[in-house]
Amino acid sequence: MIPTALSIAGSDPSGGAGIQADLKTFSAHGVYGMSAITALTVQNTQGVSGIQLLPADFVAAQIDALFEDIRIGAIKIGMIANAQIAQAVASSLKNKPKNPIILDPVMIAKGGHALLEEDAITAVQTALLPLADILTPNLEEAARLLDTDIASSRAEMEIQGKALLAYGPKAVLMKGGHLESEESPDLLITAQGSQWYDSPRIDTQNTHGTGCTLSSAIAAQIAKGRSYEEAIQHAKAYVHAAIAAADSLHIGSGHGPTHHFHALWETASN
Repeated sequence: MIPTALSIAGSDPSGGAGIQADLKTFSAHGVYGMSAITALTVQNTQGVSGIQLLPADFVAAQIDALFEDIRIGAIKIGMIANAQIAQAVASSLKNKPKNPIILDPVMIAKGGHALLEEDAITAVQTALLPLADILTPNLEEAARLLDTDIASSRAEMEIQGKALLAYGPKAVLMKGGHLESEESPDLLITAQGSQWYDSPRIDTQNTHGTGCTLSSAIAAQIAKGRSYEEAIQHAKAYVHAAIAAADSLHIGSGHGPTHHFHALWETASN
């Protein structure tokens, strides 16, 4: 039986982030992907210029329709946009069979455009964090969720990760890509302890959608039955390779996408 995964997130018409990146990632991992769209955006590789939110009850209706008909193996939650959608998603999922949930608290686009309304942070904290199996914030998102300064060291990353764990997720993966260091360090924190995942930095501007891609890759791996640690290890290796191959795509003139199908396209061309 093919593994399945659902992405609850916003749409990126340029194809590098959001629902589009999630579905590509699911497919690249051999997982059947589905989507419930929370918002439509006007964006390209140079940034976001407009957002149209879907009604919260319509978002919930999408989720309900999928659960009524299709077996879902894992859920990735991305752009939630506002408090009403956060509450609607949480209410819908609470009444469903328990599925692993990977929560990527999307707040700011690569170009700086806000993707989460200020009053929605509390709703994310109280309604969605307790449902999450793995929370995957970058350093800026973690700081906003905690209303504190952005972590500037590994020690501060660990402190903030433990603080986020207190909100209820089973695990927190602190993404340290913005940390001033030679390596790009991520930190997994659970009630049992912590584990660092370091990877070499790649010199490229084509990193659009890396957070979406990582969280959906983790969801795909968990849908295939891997543990948190195994899923993160496989997902990080996949994203690192996708970034390394990104410059070969030549998409747009700004922050281009990662190469979600780097392994498949390379195989197909040989």
